[in-house]
Amino acid sequence: PCRIIATPGRLMHVAVEMNLKLQSVEYVVFDEADRLFEMGFAEQLQEIIARLPESHQTVLFSATLPKLLVEFARAGLTEPMLIRLDVESKLSEQLKLAFFHVRGDDKPAVLLHLLRSVVKPQDQTVVFVATKHHTEYLKEASGLLTAQGIHCTHIYSSLDQTARKINIAKFSQGKCPVLLVTDVAARGLDIPMLDNVINYSFPAKGKLFLHRVGRVARAGRSGTAYSLVAPDEMPYVFDLHLFLGRPLVLAGAQEMPTGADGMLGRVPQSLVDDEECLLLTDHEGSLELRSLRRVAANAHKQYARSRPGPSPESIKRAKDLDVSQLGIHPLFSARFEDTELQRLKLVDSIKTYKSKATIFEINATARTLASTVMRSKRLRDRVLIEKYQRGQQEKRAAALKAPGLLPALTGAEEKEGEEENLQDVFSTVVGRKRKRGREGEHGPRKKSRQPAQRDEDFYIPYRPKDFESERGLSVGGEGSPFEQQAAGAVLDLMGDENHNLNKSKQQLKWDRKKKRFVGQTGQEDKKKVRTESGRYISSSYKNNLYEKWKQKYKVDERDEDEDEDRRGEQVRGKHRRGHGPRPPPARGKVRSELKNKQQILKQRKAAAKQRFLQRGGLKRLKARNRQRAQELRQMAFGRRAGATKKGKLRKRM
Repeated sequence: PCRIIATPGRLMHVAVEMNLKLQSVEYVVFDEADRLFEMGFAEQLQEIIARLPESHQTVLFSATLPKLLVEFARAGLTEPMLIRLDVESKLSEQLKLAFFHVRGDDKPAVLLHLLRSVVKPQDQTVVFVATKHHTEYLKEASGLLTAQGIHCTHIYSSLDQTARKINIAKFSQGKCPVLLVTDVAARGLDIPMLDNVINYSFPAKGKLFLHRVGRVARAGRSGTAYSLVAPDEMPYVFDLHLFLGRPLVLAGAQEMPTGADGMLGRVPQSLVDDEECLLLTDHEGSLELRSLRRVAANAHKQYARSRPGPSPESIKRAKDLDVSQLGIHPLFSARFEDTELQRLKLVDSIKTYKSKATIFEINATARTLASTVMRSKRLRDRVLIEKYQRGQQEKRAAALKAPGLLPALTGAEEKEGEEENLQDVFSTVVGRKRKRGREGEHGPRKKSRQPAQRDEDFYIPYRPKDFESERGLSVGGEGSPFEQQAAGAVLDLMGDENHNLNKSKQQLKWDRKKKRFVGQTGQEDKKKVRTESGRYISSSYKNNLYEKWKQKYKVDERDEDEDEDRRGEQVRGKHRRGHGPRPPPARGKVRSELKNKQQILKQRKAAAKQRFLQRGGLKRLKARNRQRAQELRQMAFGRRAGATKKGKLRKRM
């Protein structure tokens, strides 16, 4: 064949078993190269490249460029060239982001409100959910949208291929403007001309967020990405902004501009209550909807246990964030009047009210022992209480001065370090270089002044310059070896079914030396074999399966018999009159299977004879022979009915 489409592991297995050289290959393409390295195929890819000729060309396609790909380019490629489209920012300039802080139970109501009132009816919207059970539940719960003429369809991994094609065709042709999908569509589906993306389940990795929202704002088009953030997903929001290198803007109590990009705010409770009433009515009248909601809740528990954890720094920041001081998102506040906003603020203040009295002081008199103990304890801890209250007041004052602006921890040093690394590895870099940030994005950037006591020539930081960005692009989690992540198969794509979620959990096994359970490292098979290229690979690739197959079907003996037949034909050709010896056929060529006229007639006669014998022809033939022998005896002896004399022929005999 002129083209081979294969997975790295299977191609390497066949090449090692059959000792293939692959010397005629001229072009190699690695599609989604970062995913290949994340899934643990780096060893297989290097072995495959070692079997290729030196004149081949290697092409790697990837939307993200982790450092592991750069190391691979440094080690395995000759004079590599980097071609990139736009590296000024990880996100498109035409893409707007909006983050809504909601409770997990309120997500269906907020989603319905977004699709009904915020998103335009003619816009194409993709909704990303965690599991396939969420797609089924939301598809059934979207009957409210269908009643108003907004149709939706769904796609997940285990969906039938025919149904998947039909649903994609409906969405592409505009018959269903809303598509409910799992992370299958983040990479596996090409859906152009999108207008909006809604993250119903917030992604656990920044790179997956890029692949999700990268579906919109393409080719100069504008788009919006809405994200519903539950309280347990707040650390992932901080991880995302550290990965993107941009600040997180929090909606404050004062009025914010309507078109603020990347702002985190709350959804008014009145909107949630209105949608919840409609959903509650539908759930009360549908047993199937209630069962689907229960299944989706159980699936979310499995998803929450199996997704990768956030960084410790983000968890700490999420705990320090005072959600009660978070204002309403400008996208919703612009739809209300001042009186309605005042009412919503009053309701929020009642909701966040916390009594200063303890349980021991409620309905207690001055002579009660518990009340006396609490007063003495407050008097003893008065200094600590005042210190904590002053700290809280300072935080509120800082939030009022700078309305919810959390600075990004990654700066220009990260980009400079990455540029230096790329210039060192790649001989040619085609594409626009990184530019300095414009003043219109997030305010003017001031030149960072280095501390006077730090010597840049000899100072070694405890973290690399591009630590946060590489952690988002990394193939493994922080603090765990790469083999463990490859064995667990927990990547940026999460499973959408129960067995896929359980498969991604880390398994433990008993270590006889340490006398305790330890995590698998992905190197259970310690045996290695050395290939012709000098690399050591797992012994599971060399099980002599090809040799066993040849012995089972006697492939070598069959080839020897064919060679003997060819030599015999050559010897017999010498004794033929008027014919010279036949030259033996060339080695490596396939014998012709076309038959001449005599061979076809011979085969037909043999087949007809076989059919005649199988249909009882032998018995009929014996009966016919007995009858004919009897007739011959009667004619030979001349005996007839009533004759008593012997025939003349009998006398002569």
